[in-house]
Amino acid sequence: MSNPDNKLSSLENIHWSLRYGICVAFLLGIFLYVLYFVGASNYLLIFAALAGGYMAINIGANDVANNVGPAVGSGAISLVAAVGLAAVCEGAGALLAGGDVVSTIKKGIIDPSGIADTRDYIWLMAGALIAGAVWLNFATWMGAPVSTTHSIVGGVLGAGIAAGGLGIVDWAVMSKIVASWVISPALGGFFAAGTLALIKHFIMYREDKVKSATTYVPILVAVMSLAFGMYIVLKGFKKLLKEYEILTKVVDGEIVGRGATIIEAGLVGLVIAIIVFVICKIAIKKQSLTMENTRLSVNNLFTIPLIFAAGLLSFAHGANDVANAVGPLAAIVDAYQSAEINSTAGIPLWVMLIGALGLAVGLAMFGPKLIRTVGSEITELDKSRAFCIVLAAAVTVIIASQLGLPVSSTHIALGGIFGVGFLREFLKTEYATQLHELIETREGAEREELQNYLNDFHNAPIEEMREMVKKKSVNQLTTKIIKSERKQLKKAYKQELVKRQHLYKIIAAWIITVPVSGVLAAMVYFILRGISM
Repeated sequence: MSNPDNKLSSLENIHWSLRYGICVAFLLGIFLYVLYFVGASNYLLIFAALAGGYMAINIGANDVANNVGPAVGSGAISLVAAVGLAAVCEGAGALLAGGDVVSTIKKGIIDPSGIADTRDYIWLMAGALIAGAVWLNFATWMGAPVSTTHSIVGGVLGAGIAAGGLGIVDWAVMSKIVASWVISPALGGFFAAGTLALIKHFIMYREDKVKSATTYVPILVAVMSLAFGMYIVLKGFKKLLKEYEILTKVVDGEIVGRGATIIEAGLVGLVIAIIVFVICKIAIKKQSLTMENTRLSVNNLFTIPLIFAAGLLSFAHGANDVANAVGPLAAIVDAYQSAEINSTAGIPLWVMLIGALGLAVGLAMFGPKLIRTVGSEITELDKSRAFCIVLAAAVTVIIASQLGLPVSSTHIALGGIFGVGFLREFLKTEYATQLHELIETREGAEREELQNYLNDFHNAPIEEMREMVKKKSVNQLTTKIIKSERKQLKKAYKQELVKRQHLYKIIAAWIITVPVSGVLAAMVYFILRGISM
């Protein structure tokens, strides 16, 4: 596996002055465009547009790392190529499939009828944007991947309470959002670890790995294609479907996209999966003729699926999460132009462009730090582990959306990373303990052989360790280690394959995202209202 540190150095070595200079130039372009082409003389609207651009930059810097980090960390794609791929796909997702209309109150956490004054509403949304962006900026600087959705939710919540009191909040919705802090990573970790366990059992632990890979890898890739096909149809194509009057409905004389049902998405995904299965089966069968019967060779079969997955995740992210940047801005523009508060607002093309370009700028200038954290610093990823993570992300979002569970794509991806890391920890501890038990019952050269292997344990792949245990079956033991001794052995041979410092830092950041962004938003709201009076 290639060293991701080498890949990250080229972009990370860009001088800080150039990075900030590009961001300032982007914001200056927004200022000039809104001033001269939108014809906005209202300073608050210009200020809101700048805040939306700043938010988009920070979403690109923090959130996009979850889409490409596993592929980069596993060596499937270089950082420069990943940034280019993600920038194009994020922009395409935002512009082609980002939707024409956005909910003005993110996730329905506050009741807009509780805000009587349009100016208060504009200050509220501006405060939410700025607070969410500032918190994301800080989290990126700290190297903590956090949910951008939760950041803007916290901003709307805090500014909403400041503007209309506690009664304006829908606490039932907020309780679901809080529940997602546990649901999202748990589901992501469960599916990722489960998939990795299947890959190990059916492919990596088999004596003829090439034959097993020829059988099962096409199935796994087809399942991923099914999941991503459904994911894109359900989450990413509403705007295109509306444009061509497919899967639409008429509301008040206007055609609006109704989106696809789970059955319609499933049929599309199934067709894609069948096509991908046939292509993958032929390609792998041809490749197997020259493949070595090694874990590395099998791992390389996941390279192309990982690259496609990174692009598809980025496309879906651009289609969905661009609303975190432009949603409040679109609400401000709508309130400014109509002088009233609406539950939904149209997204002008220039507003969507701010979101799309901001995502790309933030990813290119500041994304490498979070890509490093996600891809290589939490736990070591190879291509099969990274595949499990991206597959878990797509499957979890689909299942959760159909069950009405509020989940975060960021939390799901990181939960998947933690899941595969903790599974590897468990397996290594188990196999090391079993080998130690075997050593105690052997003598001479065999004992020395096992002892040397155990000494090199930290560098040994799990699959090789399992083969050693399998060959020297534990069932042949003539003496049994008592339960208390076994616990001591597990503790002695426990190896941390998940960096605890990153685990604790990320969990802490998740917990405080909503309250911190809420407090910041309330402060900004009061400042803006005070300045405007």
